[in-house]
Amino acid sequence: MAPTPATARSKETTLLDSDEIVSSLHILTLNCWGLKYLAKYRIERLAEIGRRLSLHQPALDIVGLQECWTYSDYQSIRQSTKRVLPYGKFYHSGIFGGGLVILSRFPIVESSMFRYPLNGRPTAFFRGDWFVGKGVACAKLRLPDGQIAEVFNTHLHAPYEREPNDSYICHRTAQAWDIAKLMKDARLRGHLVIGLGDFNMVPMSFAHVLIESRGSVRDVWRDAKPASSIGASIDVAEADRRKRLQLAPTPDVQESLNEHGHTCDSIVNTWRWNEAHRKALEKGHDREILPAELDPRAKRLDYIFFGGFEEGWKVDQVQVALTERHPTIRCSLSDHFAVEATLSRGSPSTSSFLEVEAQGPLQRPRSGSATEDIVSMRDADLAKLISHQPTTSVITPSFYEQILAMINKYTLRERKQRRWRLGHFVGSALFSIGSFVAIWWSKYNYVAFVLLLISTLGILGGTLDGLIGGLFVGSELRALNEFEWEVRNALYLEGGPMPEEKPLQDWYD
Repeated sequence: MAPTPATARSKETTLLDSDEIVSSLHILTLNCWGLKYLAKYRIERLAEIGRRLSLHQPALDIVGLQECWTYSDYQSIRQSTKRVLPYGKFYHSGIFGGGLVILSRFPIVESSMFRYPLNGRPTAFFRGDWFVGKGVACAKLRLPDGQIAEVFNTHLHAPYEREPNDSYICHRTAQAWDIAKLMKDARLRGHLVIGLGDFNMVPMSFAHVLIESRGSVRDVWRDAKPASSIGASIDVAEADRRKRLQLAPTPDVQESLNEHGHTCDSIVNTWRWNEAHRKALEKGHDREILPAELDPRAKRLDYIFFGGFEEGWKVDQVQVALTERHPTIRCSLSDHFAVEATLSRGSPSTSSFLEVEAQGPLQRPRSGSATEDIVSMRDADLAKLISHQPTTSVITPSFYEQILAMINKYTLRERKQRRWRLGHFVGSALFSIGSFVAIWWSKYNYVAFVLLLISTLGILGGTLDGLIGGLFVGSELRALNEFEWEVRNALYLEGGPMPEEKPLQDWYD
């Protein structure tokens, strides 16, 4: 017989009032690659992901999923996992949904969806970031001992070019800034913070350093394995790091997974094979990948962050998970692997987070020596920093200045885009008017028809460009203006000049 609402409330009350002390948490994050119509074997793969989560040992406490776009896939996973993860939330956002899911062993007492103000461009419809409404899925969980754990699950804007030429690096940096603020606010409330997701960044990149420093959280992998990679071995920064440390130029599969936590672009993942190998697999001809094979393109894009070290929480174990293939189709379960971590709670430190934060940003303790230029690796001490210590918790004023330079460069680009789009709208309108005048005086019907067709298509395209330039780009510039002020204010708190209000030059001013 199904439990009555009263029975359900009684069970939840018993759980909340329990004296059970949560001494450890088992956490997992996975990008499911659940794109409707585009992701191959989507239904079969996500159903198998749900089954694996339900059978996972040790039993999972908190799970964050990304790219779970369809509600039917979410229901399939919930049906499989409800015995071990009875609480869950599918987050709705944007035109096509945010693709974010949080599953939990503990009750969700509060939930919200934070939309990123900067999130791609509508003109890049073939990429889809703007249309899916990316943001942060937020959930407050009440642990049996009464402590609140705040979970933040996200999927940052994808990089379509290599840094520093990535035209969306400003968007991703702004998104990292926003989720860092959310996590820091949760820490100020005295709650345990858990950040999950596909952050589309490599360790020690702009966004990574920003999240750890501004969010007052730690990357579990670098906390447990500070000598891990800072990108794929074919990337300049990681190649330089490996050369300085006198390591082999390219890690093998075993090192890539066990030591560096590479979740993306691994040769182990069948969706990263070339087309010939994938077609051969579909025909039943498998390919054996040995642990000693080199893995040059693998990198880590998926993360678990945590904040609660002052209360005694620490990382016990980290590993790459769900590397197994589907039992019948023989493909990988997703184009990403999962990251799994176990946090345990010991004795709290003598200083609480609130006391440390009250000391001010310049007096906060460092977990590593600061560097003037983290991204370009020009600092002579950086090799030691990225090999033996976790990421620094304090960033220097020059870091904020680099962000401001990035914002300024991108703002100039968008202002130029707006002028071109508005100019296109005005030009198409004038051409349309001229075409109608020409049609009036035209002696030939086919000429009138051609002019009418061209002017109609032209005014449609011009109107669309005008709307994008006048409305969307204007909204984007306002979001950039807000972001710039916040960065300038952070720089001011580190000893820089006081931020000034900058009027936005609107097209109608």
